[in-house]
Parts: sequence; structure tokens; C-alpha cells
Amino acid sequence: MLATLQVKGRAPKTGYDRAAFGQAWADVDGNGCDTRNDTLKRDLTAVTFTSSVPCKVQSGTLADPYTAKSIDFLRGAATSGAVQIDHVVALSDAWQKGAQQLTIEQRTAFANDPLNLQATDGPTNLKKGDGDAATWLPPNKSFRCEYVARQISVKATYTLWVTQAEHDAMAGILGDCSAQLAPTNEKAPPSPEPIQSAVAPAPVAPAPVAPAPAVHYANCAAVRAAGAAPLHAGQPGYSRSLDRDGDGIACEK
Repeated sequence: MLATLQVKGRAPKTGYDRAAFGQAWADVDGNGCDTRNDTLKRDLTAVTFTSSVPCKVQSGTLADPYTAKSIDFLRGAATSGAVQIDHVVALSDAWQKGAQQLTIEQRTAFANDPLNLQATDGPTNLKKGDGDAATWLPPNKSFRCEYVARQISVKATYTLWVTQAEHDAMAGILGDCSAQLAPTNEKAPPSPEPIQSAVAPAPVAPAPVAPAPAVHYANCAAVRAAGAAPLHAGQPGYSRSLDRDGDGIACEK
């Protein structure tokens, strides 16, 4: 996938503004929660919320992949910054490498794409700034393969390019992890309904139907007394002895 990315020089930063990527932390998936809280819910463990609605994260613990540290998150003016949401491909970097040509809708999708978002240590995120792979990599070396692979997938998705230095840095990282797959945002297929039994149930035989009781009339008087006259051939109680003229109708008179 890296080989599919165009290699070009960095375009001027002229005109860059955060608003060019849509509302910050928009609710792009329409689930009622903004993207920042969606990312915190995804990346933190032991999550609690500010209310009974599982949306705004109150606290949790981050196993930070960038630093390999465990960081406690607590919502508050003085504490929320301990965990920040990094754009894996920084917005400014994207602006200088093709995002200027995207629509506002595409840039909004880019800025809120879960693949391009990672909760991390606040100070570390600030140090990264808008750096690309040539100028900044996570301090945790064991995460660099996945980090670079995510950058490549994001840039491929949004047709962004890389500089030659960036390309070479990415190739150098991936050279040490050739088994690294390019991540995607494809959701896992829904789990199939549980199978009740591996063996098809045996067909249930219908319950036996009791034969209709035989009907016998001694004579036509008995037929008329039973209110069954006239009797037609095939009906219960019909017999040739009652059908004197043999026309298939017994006791018709």
C-alpha cells in the first residue's frame, strides 16, 4: 500500500484552519456522542460516564500505545488534558499533502475517522504536533509498525501523498515488520445466530388418526330416524341393500 502513495513535495500551509475539517469532534456516526467520547470509550478500560447515558466519559484507564504507560483519565478542566486524541495523520500534514483538494465533507470524515484517531498521553501528543513519520514517531518502538501502517492506510483512503523523506522513513520502519497488515475501518461481520444443534432434528411423525367408526343401518327407517336420508354412494352407512334401484342413492323416498 505504501508503494501506491504518490510521492511529492509538501504544499504550502496557506489557508489551513481547523474549521476546514468541519466541526471539531462532530457526531458523524449519528450515535448521539461526539467523536472524542467515542474514541475514549474505544481506547479506555474501566470506563465510567457522567450520567446513566453511556456517552460522555467521566473516567477510565488508558494503556497508551505511544508511550507504553498506563494513564488514568478523569474528566475535568485541570485533568482531561492528561489523555488527548491524536490524529494519526495530523490535520495540518494532511492539508499540505492533498486535503486542500478534498471537499469539506471528505475532510470532516477524515478528521473523525476512527482509524485516524488514537487516545494517547497528552504531553506526547503535544510534542508530535503536525509531524509526519519523517519527523516524529511514537516513543514506544513496539508500536511504530502499527502506527506507520495506520498512517499509510489513512493516506491511501483519502488520496493523500507523502514526501520522499516520509516515504523513506515509513519504508524503514516497515522493513523491520514485514508481517504488518494494513489496517482498515471495516467492521467485523455480525456473529451468526447460535446454532441450536449440529444435527437436524428428526421429522416428527404425524399422530395416527383414528379411523372413523363404521356406520350400519338395518333399513331405511333407521336411516331416516337418524336424519341421514338420502344416502349417497360413498357416504358412511350406504349399502347396496338399501339402494334398491341401484342408482347410487339409498333411501331417497
